[in-house]
Amino acid sequence: MINALLAAIPSPSSGSVHIGPLRLNAYGLMIALGVIVAVRIAGRRAEARGVATLDDFSAIGMWGVVAGIIGGRAYHVVTSLDSFRGRWVEALYVWHGGLGIWGGIALGVLVGMWKARKISRDPLWIVTCAAPAIPVAQAIGRWGNWFNQELFGRPTTLPWALEVSAAKARAAGYAAGTTFHPTFLYESIGCLVIAWLLVRIEKRTDPARGRLFLVYVALYTAMRFFIEGLRIDPAYHAGGLRLNQWVSIGVFAAAVTSLIISRRRSATDPEASTVSDHE
Repeated sequence: MINALLAAIPSPSSGSVHIGPLRLNAYGLMIALGVIVAVRIAGRRAEARGVATLDDFSAIGMWGVVAGIIGGRAYHVVTSLDSFRGRWVEALYVWHGGLGIWGGIALGVLVGMWKARKISRDPLWIVTCAAPAIPVAQAIGRWGNWFNQELFGRPTTLPWALEVSAAKARAAGYAAGTTFHPTFLYESIGCLVIAWLLVRIEKRTDPARGRLFLVYVALYTAMRFFIEGLRIDPAYHAGGLRLNQWVSIGVFAAAVTSLIISRRRSATDPEASTVSDHE
């Protein structure tokens, strides 16, 4: 009986959520929920450290989120040009899915740091406070892919395999009824584990400002490399790897190098303190 219940994870029949007479796009709703939760977590962390208020973080988050959506969509479109040829207007259809995490995090963090400096807040402490909150937002946002029945992995018959519609299976090149690796679920769980690890690392080592964000980048890219290898959606390939796997390798190397340089510098430079000075 248990095996029957765990035969596969069903996909929703619609990409929308109905709340009374309201019809909400589930992909956008998951992203919005992730943002709200992340801003709340990061804001409370900033208040606890005495580096910013929740209102400050809400203002920073507003700029960062808008920039992140623009950057994420731009990355997706640039790396998937063939799928938009002849219908370029669909590049604006964010609600259909398609936000590249690399472009989203890069532009979102840069603009968020810019906004933090504009309101006289230390950008490095801001990204430190945001570090565990970002993977939580990603964990929630990934469920938008479930609603859209997209970005699933290779076929599998594991108990937690993902069922998709016959049309989605055939579009991926497989027979109706084929079940797939739920890569959205793997990444969602992985992001929650990363958030937990970041909090544990912070409690044990109290890393210098900005360093926890680099740890997040290293952990996420390492995880994403392996999850990306399971995916079967169209992507550019080189040397037997998908484009996002190469990006993961490059970003991981940059994060680890930055961590090493930061640690070496901290051996000679005095560390900046927070307002509360860890009372």
